[in-house]
Amino acid sequence: MHDDRALIEARLKRVLDERIRPALYPDAVPLEVAAWVAPGEPVPVAEGLAAEHTPVAVGDAWGAPWATTWFKVTGEVPAKWAGRTVEAVLDLGFDERMPGFQCEALVYTPDGSPVKAINPRNQWVRAGAPVQGGERVEWHLEAASNPVILDVHPFQPTALGDRETAGDEPQYRLARLDLAVFDTTVWELIQDLEVLGELMAELPVDAPRRWELLRAIGRALDAVDLQDVNGSAEAARSELREVLAAPAGASAHRISAVGHAHIDSAWLWPLRETVRKVARTTSNMTALLEDEPDFVFAMSQAQQYAWIKEHRPEVYAKVKRAVADGRFVPAGGMWVESDTNMPGSEAMARQFVHGKRFFLEEFGVENDEAWLPDTFGFAAGLPQIIKAAGAKWLLTQKISWSQINAFPHHTFRWEGIDGTRIFTHFPPVDTYNCQMAGSEIAHAARNFKDKGVARHSLAPTGWGDGGGGTTREMIAKARRLRDLDGSPTVVWEKPADFFAKAEAEYPQAPVWVGELYLELHRATLTSQAKTKRGNRRSEHLLREAELWSATAAVAAGHPYPYAELDRIWKTVLLHQFHDILPGSSIAWVHREAERTYAEVAAELEGLIAGALAALAGDGAAELVANAAPHPRSGVAAGALAPAVSDGADVLAEPRAGGGFVLANGLLRTEVDARGLIVSAYDLTAGREAVAPGGAANLLQIHPDFPNMWDAWDVDAFYRNTVTDLTAADEVTLDAVSGDAATVRVVRSFGASRVVQTLTLARGQRRVDIDTEVDWHETEKFLKAAFPLDLHAERYAAETQFGHLYRPTHTNTSWEAAKFETCAHRFVHIEEPGWGVALVNDATYGHDVTRTVRDAPDRGTTTTVRLSLLRAPRFPDPETDQGLHRFRYALAPGAAIGDAVREGHRINLPERRVPGAGPVAPLVTVDNDAVVVTAVKLADDGSGDVIVRLHEARGGRAATAVTTAFGLAGARATDLLERPVDDGPELHREDRTVRMALRPFQIVTLRLNRAGSDG
Repeated sequence: MHDDRALIEARLKRVLDERIRPALYPDAVPLEVAAWVAPGEPVPVAEGLAAEHTPVAVGDAWGAPWATTWFKVTGEVPAKWAGRTVEAVLDLGFDERMPGFQCEALVYTPDGSPVKAINPRNQWVRAGAPVQGGERVEWHLEAASNPVILDVHPFQPTALGDRETAGDEPQYRLARLDLAVFDTTVWELIQDLEVLGELMAELPVDAPRRWELLRAIGRALDAVDLQDVNGSAEAARSELREVLAAPAGASAHRISAVGHAHIDSAWLWPLRETVRKVARTTSNMTALLEDEPDFVFAMSQAQQYAWIKEHRPEVYAKVKRAVADGRFVPAGGMWVESDTNMPGSEAMARQFVHGKRFFLEEFGVENDEAWLPDTFGFAAGLPQIIKAAGAKWLLTQKISWSQINAFPHHTFRWEGIDGTRIFTHFPPVDTYNCQMAGSEIAHAARNFKDKGVARHSLAPTGWGDGGGGTTREMIAKARRLRDLDGSPTVVWEKPADFFAKAEAEYPQAPVWVGELYLELHRATLTSQAKTKRGNRRSEHLLREAELWSATAAVAAGHPYPYAELDRIWKTVLLHQFHDILPGSSIAWVHREAERTYAEVAAELEGLIAGALAALAGDGAAELVANAAPHPRSGVAAGALAPAVSDGADVLAEPRAGGGFVLANGLLRTEVDARGLIVSAYDLTAGREAVAPGGAANLLQIHPDFPNMWDAWDVDAFYRNTVTDLTAADEVTLDAVSGDAATVRVVRSFGASRVVQTLTLARGQRRVDIDTEVDWHETEKFLKAAFPLDLHAERYAAETQFGHLYRPTHTNTSWEAAKFETCAHRFVHIEEPGWGVALVNDATYGHDVTRTVRDAPDRGTTTTVRLSLLRAPRFPDPETDQGLHRFRYALAPGAAIGDAVREGHRINLPERRVPGAGPVAPLVTVDNDAVVVTAVKLADDGSGDVIVRLHEARGGRAATAVTTAFGLAGARATDLLERPVDDGPELHREDRTVRMALRPFQIVTLRLNRAGSDG
C-alpha cells in the first residue's frame, strides 16, 4: 500500500480546525449585554447585581487593568430550538493560549447564586438540556480584567503589575456573547478524533496500531459531509468505535488522573484576586463533579478554602458537600504550598499544623500526603517534618525543571537529615497542568524511570497557575483513555489511593539522601530582600510572643493571646507561599507584603511588651529578656535577669597603613584603610581566619541578566564579571568604650550608597557587621565575600531543625549546579578542631568556593559569599530599589554548636526592660546541643505547655527538660499536639523529663501542669 500517512494526518488537522470544530454550535442568537464598572476594588455580589448597567455590544473595549466589570446578559431561547441542548457562549476577548493569566468571570443567577466560571478554555454556560423554547435567560458576570503580565514575549518590564502604575487603558474587547445550540454529537466526534489523532502521533511509524488508527480516521473523515457536519457526525463516529474499543495491553503503564488546579496564592496577581480565582475554579469543579460520576478533584492549600469560606460562602457550601461525598479532596495538609527552602523550623512545622488542623476541623479529613507540585526545591529537613505532622507521602514535579542533571527516579524514598524516609513521587508527565493530551500521556509512560519494577504514576489534570481546573474535554479524553490499545490506561483516583498502590507495588523503592535541589530559580533566595527580611523577623517575633506569653500566662496569670497568635501565624504562613517569599510576584504583592509585615511586627511587639511587663512587675531594675535558646550575658534561655558583663575591655588603635585594630582578649580584628577586614585573629587558638592576601566583608557586584525568568534565575555566567567595591568615602572609628568598639565605613558606587558599622564587643568571638544599603542599581547582583583560610571539602548550612553539608568542590555536574544555595541563620566551615561561622539575620542565598593559593604557602582559601541584593526588572521593574538593612557576623574559632548559638543571637536580640527582679525560665534544658524552637500553650486551650526541641549538632544527645511549674504529666506528641507512640522514651521525676535524642531528632512535648484548670 502506498504511504499516505502524512496526507491523512494533515487532512485531519484541517478538517478538525476548519469544519468540525466550527460546527459545534450550529445555530446562535446574540444576547443582550449591559455593563457596570465597579469603582476601585471588587464589591460584594449584591452590590454588583443591583448596580445600574449601561448597554454594551460585541466589539466594545472593556476592562482597565485590575478592574471589575459586572456584565448582565439576557436573552430568549428561540421556540425552534425546543428539545435541543443550549448554551451561552461568552467570549470576553479571551486568548486561548493563556488560561489563568488574563480576564476571567464568575457567573451568577439573578438571585446571586454562583453557577460556574468562564475563562479562555471554558467559555460556556448551560442554559438547558433539553430546552422547551421560549425561556428567558439571565446571568450576571463578575468579570476581572486582570492584565497579561507574562505575555507571548515574556519577561519584558511592565508597569501593569501594580494598580498604582498600571493605568486605565482597556485591556480587552468583547468577542462573542451568544445563545447557541450545542451539538453533543459533534462535540463527541471532536474528542474521538483528538484522542485517536494524538495517540496515533505518539506511536512508532512502523507500529501496526498506528496504521489501524490512521485508516479508521481516514474512513471517519470520508464520512464527514463538509457541507453538513452536524448531519454526518454520527456516521463519522461509527467509523471510530472499533478502534476506540480495542483494550490496552497487559503491560500498559497505569496513570492515576487527579483533577487539579494548582492556583498560585499570589504571583502575577495580588492576593485579593486569588480569592476570586479560587471561587471561580471551585465553582467549575463542583459543577463538573455533578455531571461526571467518575471524576475526582483535589485541591491543596487550606488558606484557599478559608478564603472561599469567608468571601464566597455559597461556593464553599458546594465544596463542603463535594468533600463529604469523597470526590472533592483536600490535599497536602499545608496552609499554603509554601517555599520549603527559606521558612524556618517552626514556620515549616506550622504550615502543616494549621493546614492539617483546618482540614480536620472543617472536613474530618486527615492528609497522609504533602502536595507541593510547584515549589522551587525541597530542604533536607522536610521529611522529618512531614512525618512529625502525621503524614507519610510527598508529591512534586518541579525537579523536572532542573537545567543540568535529570533526577534518576520518579518513585523513591526521600531521606532527610535525621534519617526519616518519605515515600515520594515525581509525576513523569512533567507538568501539574496535564490536559490529557496524547503527547503528555505518552511522555509519562516513556519518561517513567522506574519501569520494570513499578508501573503507576500520577497526572495532575487541569489548568493551574492562575486557575481554571479540569475541563469537560479533559474528562472526555480520560474516558477514552481508560482502556485503549496503544496508550497507558487512565483512571480518576484520589491521591491517597494512588500512593497506596504505588507504595505497595514498590516496597524496595530506591533512596535519595539529602535536599532535593532545583537546578533553576536559584535567585529566589535573594530577590525582594524586604519580603525576606519581613519573613525572618516575623518568625522570630512569633517565637518571642509565644515564649513570653506562655511564661506570663503560667507565672503571672496573664491572658494567653490564642486568637491573635493563630491569626498572625496564618498571615506569616500565607506570605511563605512559593511566589511571595521567593520574591517572584508582581510589585503589588510585595508592596502589600511590606505593609503586612510591618503590621505583624507592630502587633507582635505589643504582645511581647505586654507579656514582659506582666512578668517583670513594677520596679526599676534593668532586666535582660533572653528569648534565645542559649544563655547569654549571664541570663538563662527564656529568663529575665540582670545582665552580667565579663571579658576584657575592648581596645581600638590606629593600624599602620591606615585603618584600625580592634581587640578584646579573644579576637583581634584589623580593618584596613579601605574599610575591609584583613585580619580576624583567634587569640585563644592562635589562628587567623582571613586568607593571606584576602579581605573579608568585601562587597562585590556582578551584572545579572539571566537568559529568562528574571526574578527567579541567576545563571552561572554572572560570575564571569565582577567588580570589587574597595573604594571608601569614609573609614572612621565611630565609637569606642570598654564594652565595644565600632568602625564606620561609607561607600558609594553607581547610583547607590552603603554604610557599614563593624563592631567588636566585650567577651565576644565575633565581628558584627551592620550594613545599610541605599540601592538604586538595575540588573546587578550584590554579594559580601569572606575569603577564609580553611581547607574543607564540605560546609554546613542551617536548614529546618538542623543543618546539611554541601561540598565546596565541583567534582561532578551535580555539585557544579549548586552554585547558589540556601542557608538559614548560619554557614559553618571547619578543619578538624577549628572552624568559622558566618551568621546573618535576613539573608538566605549564598555561595561557597575554594581555590589553592600559589607558593609559598599553597594553602586553600574557602570563600563564603552572602547574597544581599538583586535588581531584576520582571515581574516587578522596581525590584529591591530603596533602603535595606542587613546584619551579619564573622565568628572565628566557632564549632558547629557556636554557629547554632550565634545564629540565634543575631536573630533574637536581647530586650532590656525595667522590673522588680529576675524571672525564671518556664522550661530549661541542660544540654546546649538541644535547641528549644517553641514554648507555647497548647492550641486546644487546655493550659498544657507545649515544648518543641531538637538535637542541633548532628549527634546523639541526652537532655533533661525541667519546668518552673508543677508537672502532672508529660507525653510526646506530633506537631498537632496529639500523643504519639513512636517518640523518645520519657523518664519523669518531679519537674524533670529526661530523654535521649537521635541526631537532628524533633521532639514535641505536651506538659500537663499540676492543678491547671486551663
